[in-house]
This record gives sequence, structure tokens and C-alpha cells, in this order.
Amino acid sequence: MNAVTILVGTMTGTAELVANDVRDAIAARGRDAEVVAMDDLDPTVFQRPGVFLFCCSTYGQGDVPDNALKFYEALGAASPDLSHVRYGVFALGDRTYADTFCHGGKRFDELMTRLKAARIGEVMRHDASAGTIPEAVATEWVQGWLQQLETVEARAA
Repeated sequence: MNAVTILVGTMTGTAELVANDVRDAIAARGRDAEVVAMDDLDPTVFQRPGVFLFCCSTYGQGDVPDNALKFYEALGAASPDLSHVRYGVFALGDRTYADTFCHGGKRFDELMTRLKAARIGEVMRHDASAGTIPEAVATEWVQGWLQQLETVEARAA
């Protein structure tokens, strides 16, 4: 089983709380998982073995959070071939900002797609206005995401 590196982009810490609970849910299934803040990352992070899960909030006018901006820009500028990378996205946003809802995660998804990485499952978009607890939604969602990942891994074996 591949390890999961959870890449966190956050402004207020909510995405980090979500990522920690997701890590625990993944570990409970017997798979290694590590939470890594995007603060000091560069594109070489994708040389790590395993799969990646973006846990990213949205800031301002649909931007990636400040702690993820340098990484996002460096990744776009370097434009590496990430065809060997598999990833998922848990995006956090607020539907009251309809035009930019979950755009932090969406921007990473679009960039990863452009760099030829393969997404596992659909992008999960959590709505802060829905009255649900993002950690609870994420830990439920990641179960289905892991099943999809296991199917991909079984086909590759």
C-alpha cells in the first residue's frame, strides 16, 4: 500500500485540523499517512513515494492560502511532468462566495491536471455554510477515496 502525503494549505488552521483527522482515518485503515504544511515546499515533494492528498482552503478572491502560494507558484513555474503522481483533493470553501467557492483546492486540481498528474476520485468540496463539521465530512469522504485508491493500486499490481 502506498503512503499518503497530505499537503495542507490553510489560513485559519481549519484545513490543518481536517488533515490531521484524515491522517488518523487513513492510519486506522493500516496505511501510512503524513500531514505536511505547504509553507516550505517546492516541486521536489512529488519525488516522494506514494500518493498525495491536497487539503486546501480558499482565501480572498478564490486564491490559495498564503502558506501555499509560494509552492503553487513554484510548481506552475517549474511545470514538471507529474504523470507518475496520483492525488486527491479535499477543498474547503464557503458557498456564499459562489464565484470562488472552493477555488483554493480547484486551483491545485487544475494545476496538477495540467502537469499530467492523475486524480483519484472527484474533488470533494466542503461548504462552511452547510452547518456540517469539515473534519467529520472529510473522514467520511476519505473512506470512499481510499477505496478508489485501492482499486487503482490493484489494477497497477
